[in-house]
Amino acid sequence: MTTQEKISQAKAKLLVEYPYFGTLATKLELVVNDDIESFKSNGVKLEYREEYLKELELPEIEFILANGAMHATLSHDMRKQKRSGWLWQMATDIAINDMLLQNEMQMPYGAQYRKRFSGMYAEEIYAQLKDDILREDEDLEYEADDSEDVEKKENEKQQETSEQQLQEEILQEQLLAEEAISLLESKLQSGEAPVSIERFFNIEGFGKVDWREELREALDRYMRDDYALIPPSKKLLYQGIYLPSNISRTFVLVIAIDSSGSIDEMLLSEFLSEVEFLMQQVQNYKIGLLICDDKVHSHQTFESGEHLDVRVKGSGSTDFRPVFSYIDEKLDDVKLLLYFTDLEGIFPKEAPNYSVKWVTPKEADVPFGELLLLDS
Repeated sequence: MTTQEKISQAKAKLLVEYPYFGTLATKLELVVNDDIESFKSNGVKLEYREEYLKELELPEIEFILANGAMHATLSHDMRKQKRSGWLWQMATDIAINDMLLQNEMQMPYGAQYRKRFSGMYAEEIYAQLKDDILREDEDLEYEADDSEDVEKKENEKQQETSEQQLQEEILQEQLLAEEAISLLESKLQSGEAPVSIERFFNIEGFGKVDWREELREALDRYMRDDYALIPPSKKLLYQGIYLPSNISRTFVLVIAIDSSGSIDEMLLSEFLSEVEFLMQQVQNYKIGLLICDDKVHSHQTFESGEHLDVRVKGSGSTDFRPVFSYIDEKLDDVKLLLYFTDLEGIFPKEAPNYSVKWVTPKEADVPFGELLLLDS
């Protein structure tokens, strides 16, 4: 197998086994550089020695590709500032490789790693590496330049690079970093984010969605797909061909509101106000509204133009199963259930044959459906 074939196979495997790393790795520019010992990346370009890669197994090449992808994600070149170039490269490699090992990836020989730096940021690792050199430690675990060169040799490579080219590379890295963060948000929501990646980012707010916008888009998709056969489309009617009309039917949406004892008046009021907002925004709808705790207390139907007028009963324990049983027994053609709840209840063992979106004020694990977080 040629080196290029191995790289292609490793990329394909990485996309399947580690989708986040794999997606980012497809953006990297791969460059052969036989003047280096193994590989290095600045976040835009991944350089490697061909003979080195030939000796590696596919999982080890996956590791290298993931390493390059993470340099882009963490904007390491932009964060370098006035630090020594080679020492900063080592520090960032150690930080990244520690995280890749925690994801049970197979590290190749020649990759930078020191167990004593586990869980640390690149800046922290750099500071300790620099201290080691300035102390002229005889037990260094790596080859170091003279201590007087630690801060002076940083611009050797940059002096050979034009200012314009340098700015272009920084801009490219910035664009890749923004794309990587956006991708990370989606992976956090789907539960596919890499292990321990949260220590590299301030992820407060990641995974939170504008539930109103998300729901509006979902309803638009359902309504576009819900076409009526009567009246038929007139476009091909003269040929005796009956196609669905492009006019959507009234969309039926089922909303369940948790009225159990764990829902205080403030949260219940917020649930009702959000339903009221939804009724004002969605056109051509019919809403089946269920009030429930460990049983369904009421079922009311609202259509376009009507105001929300509902009496709330409940304050018992929470059991989600009665709502799903009620829908199965008494409601037809349900495509979407919107469940407002704090998620403190008993879930059905099996997912229904329609979509479920849990609208909730907090993060929690759900056995099926999608979580939409209310704004705090």
